[in-house]
Amino acid sequence: MSDSERPRHLDAGPPEESAVEAPEQSEEDSVREAVERSRHGAPAVGSVVRDRFSSDEVFQRIVAAADEEITSGNRELFFSGLAAGFAITITFLLYASLYGATDGHPILSSLLYPLGFIYIIIGGYQLYTENTLPPVALTIERLASLPALLRHWVIVLAGNFAGGALGAAALTWGGVFDEPAEEAAMTIATHGIETAWWDLFFKAAFAGLIVAGVVWVTFASRDTISRLVVVYLAFLAIPLGNLFHVVVSFTEMLYLVFAGQLGLFVGATEFVLPVLLGNTLGGILLVTVVNYYQTSEKRLESARFAGSERRLSAREWLFGGFVGRSYVPLIDTGERTAADDESYRIMVPIANPRTESSTVELAAMLAEGHESGTVHVAHIVQVPERPSANYGSRQHRRIVSESDNQLRDVRDLVAEYDVDCETSTVVSHRSFEEIFTTAERSGTDLVVMGWGANQLWDAARAERPLSELTSELPCDFLVFKDRGLDTSRILLPTAGGPDSDLSAEVARTLRRTVGAEVTLLYVADESSEHDRAEQFLGEWAADHDLADANLIVDDSGDVEAAICRAASDHTMMLIGATERGLLSRLVTGSLHMDVIDDVGCSVLLAERPSERSLYQRLFGR
Repeated sequence: MSDSERPRHLDAGPPEESAVEAPEQSEEDSVREAVERSRHGAPAVGSVVRDRFSSDEVFQRIVAAADEEITSGNRELFFSGLAAGFAITITFLLYASLYGATDGHPILSSLLYPLGFIYIIIGGYQLYTENTLPPVALTIERLASLPALLRHWVIVLAGNFAGGALGAAALTWGGVFDEPAEEAAMTIATHGIETAWWDLFFKAAFAGLIVAGVVWVTFASRDTISRLVVVYLAFLAIPLGNLFHVVVSFTEMLYLVFAGQLGLFVGATEFVLPVLLGNTLGGILLVTVVNYYQTSEKRLESARFAGSERRLSAREWLFGGFVGRSYVPLIDTGERTAADDESYRIMVPIANPRTESSTVELAAMLAEGHESGTVHVAHIVQVPERPSANYGSRQHRRIVSESDNQLRDVRDLVAEYDVDCETSTVVSHRSFEEIFTTAERSGTDLVVMGWGANQLWDAARAERPLSELTSELPCDFLVFKDRGLDTSRILLPTAGGPDSDLSAEVARTLRRTVGAEVTLLYVADESSEHDRAEQFLGEWAADHDLADANLIVDDSGDVEAAICRAASDHTMMLIGATERGLLSRLVTGSLHMDVIDDVGCSVLLAERPSERSLYQRLFGR
């Protein structure tokens, strides 16, 4: 296995150290298993007849691919959908051109209709009607939630429509069509508009069946030539059968709109809408569900590395992303249910148990300051999105075993404090997103995590909707810049606000548990505000039970310089977010606070969840 294929920050020992050993394999068997398993972990050849897949194996391959697609970023999905939508223009262009050249011959005019779809499927672009199969299969298995499926559909469909709109504009005003082709394009598009609503719906349902069937058969194919033949023949059936595909129909409709022959609302509701509904229903009911129920309980055996017993709960499946997880990681050894509400739970997500003991110990100190404190250390192991052929159940058992061995020292460290300790291992293609889903699922009150080189933050920058995640925190967050765990003298710069309130809570807890000396700092804009600043700082200290803290008012107006001067005599500094999105800027590498790098002591960044309305949750700020 190459270095790039190894799990992040996991120093796996030799296979014989694994707590759960797989049966011994000969070298020949191991080579065969590596060859016969795709990089996704799904079968690469049939288990019974080597050149054919069973229905279970086809389903495994589909789920393995959907596993990656459902967690793709918004940008990747949209632009892949955009490319697919524009490729559909080729289908409309060639269909209209041949229709005009052959005087509407029903067979000859259709011969090049499938070309745009061949580009899309062989090229791996995202087409909405294709996505009535893989993501739906994952959702039926309760490995992805309904909101995750709808998000996927909406983004892909928006990309398809945007690409189709660009193509329709190019065909309308770009002078692409000659006169016979232009007349043919008008005839083809008008035919769709003149078709009755329910006729469109049922014709589109059959087209949806064809497209979803193509996806199933292409996953059952083992070479590009087979896929090419299947795609060509299947999509040739759409014009020959006088059927309708939603993205082609959308492009045709916009062509009429841009030519001034049709109103947009009429075209969308009387033509595109029934085709959209028919394609969706045909793809889901007639293929996905039927093919699902012809498979057995072994259908996930290799698609998710020895199956998945950890599915989404009913609430997570219906409302994933609002009440809990929207996606199930490959492995999660933690408990599914939240702990007792009376317990103050602190979660510590770590990438390497051997190097992040200071973060764990800080969390234990904070938990000890609460009655019934619990520290949950979650070792998050990120595996490649496209693992090597060697990845399988044996490799994952080895990862979990090695993780548990490394977490033994972590448990011993927390045992020195009067708190409960829980540990778990999460194996996933993602890293940072698992922090949020684990925190939500376990009822976490506070997340304490490290910040620095080779931390989970670095891997997070390539993951999807970080800005959404970090602007809707599931609990309080502390991010620890470790320069030595010395909590004897704490500096807390403050200007008020909920994040400074969290910093004050942390300072009080450390004062109570380890006897920390606390200093409060307020930086005034000018010397004339000195008295007002002293009054504010005194009142703030009293309100937060820090009346015995040392108070410093700096009237220089230079916040960063004042903090650096005060920090020189302290061992740790607590800084609350002064504006929304501090963690978002931190994780995306756009946070530039020179003071954090200039001071020589450890730094704790604190951020508290902000209240957001339903409208803000749906549409952002």
